Amino acid sequence: MLRFLHGRREWLRLGLGGLLAPAALAATPTRAKSVLIVYAGGGQSHLDTWDPKPDAPAEIRGIFKPIATSVPGTRFCEHMPRIARLAHKFAVVRSMSHDDLDHGSACYWALTGHPHARKSSNPTPKPADMPTMGAIVRRLRPAGALPYTAAHINGPLLAPEILSAGQHAGLLGRGCDPLVVGDVTGGVPELAALEPRGELPAVRLSRRRSLLESLEHHAGDDPLRRQAHALLGSSAARAAFDLTREPMAVREKYGMHRSGQAVLLARRLVEAGVPYVVAFYHPSIRGQDKEPDDTDAYGWDTHNDVFEALRDRLLPRFDRTFAALIEDLDQRGLLDSTLVVCMGEFGRAPLVALEKTFAGSTPGRKHWAGAYSIALAGAGVRGGKVIGATDRRGAYPTTPAYTPADVAATVFDAIGIDPAGHYRDALDRPYQVSDGKVISELYRA
Repeated sequence: MLRFLHGRREWLRLGLGGLLAPAALAATPTRAKSVLIVYAGGGQSHLDTWDPKPDAPAEIRGIFKPIATSVPGTRFCEHMPRIARLAHKFAVVRSMSHDDLDHGSACYWALTGHPHARKSSNPTPKPADMPTMGAIVRRLRPAGALPYTAAHINGPLLAPEILSAGQHAGLLGRGCDPLVVGDVTGGVPELAALEPRGELPAVRLSRRRSLLESLEHHAGDDPLRRQAHALLGSSAARAAFDLTREPMAVREKYGMHRSGQAVLLARRLVEAGVPYVVAFYHPSIRGQDKEPDDTDAYGWDTHNDVFEALRDRLLPRFDRTFAALIEDLDQRGLLDSTLVVCMGEFGRAPLVALEKTFAGSTPGRKHWAGAYSIALAGAGVRGGKVIGATDRRGAYPTTPAYTPADVAATVFDAIGIDPAGHYRDALDRPYQVSDGKVISELYRA
């Protein structure tokens, strides 16, 4: 089970271990050096963000108005003005669809690319689970520039109050788990555990390393020990996590809140060479039930008060942060080499209604997996494209649908891992990387 990291030993155990067999990569073209996923957990309402329906009845279209974007004919919600101005920089897939209607199992599908055996449920993580995408990247492509391959920021994700399945390495073993970092608004406390102790000069550290190597001489090369040494000796690794190195103007552009700083840290890790990073936009999918006055606690699971939550809490921050990420990557020359994916586990129901079993006093939208939207940018994705369409109610795709498996195949393909290739678990059993199909329309003019 994933958990927050405490101390140097935990960082080494979770961040560095793994079944690091030689990579079994197919000769697929590499579009991206890194993948950065902004995960909007809880079910972002596609009708009130990426796919507005202004001609639908009021109980479906809601109270928000659509606005023009930088792409003629494409409209987004009025509370996404910054994102709308950058629509030419990314593509939107409006025809996402699947059949899982609860958060835990749907998050599992989104984060692993495989449906859970118990659909429409909230399962706890199990050792036999399929691995999260970052674990497969770590298994097949260990990072070179830094002693990290995959990281989950602002986690772990709770759905709504229990640890969501799909975030760990599952059958690949704990050693392939992504590095997990929680709230970074006050810095990254775990950095202190990586600082060399003042009473332990470099020469003593070197002697200890030599002694350890002598004791383990007959065990052969140990990639865990090698990566642990790289971590402890890497000032670049520690620097990548230090948000105080960013100009305050940049930090403020992302937003000086938990989600904004998490996405900024994700950009720093990508810039430092980490191949796979997930920034959970909120650590809980529905924290507003218990902390309605704390915007950091909010998730996208807006059963009631959907318009108030979106207008006053969720969309202003999301609009600023996601736009800042796209602009920042572009200005730094990183967008061409980074696949950015903004996604959640599903969307929200077309019909607005009050649910008496949930907190809130005004109508909201229920879970809806029949149709939802995601956004992708960078690494060859054609900006300004809208892929797929939904019916006039936003209920179902009217064009061929894509599933989380297809998103996973697209992610792996982008970083040069053949989705049809295989990895092996600790028992040497082969598993296909992904059974989805690459969303090739993203790359067509």
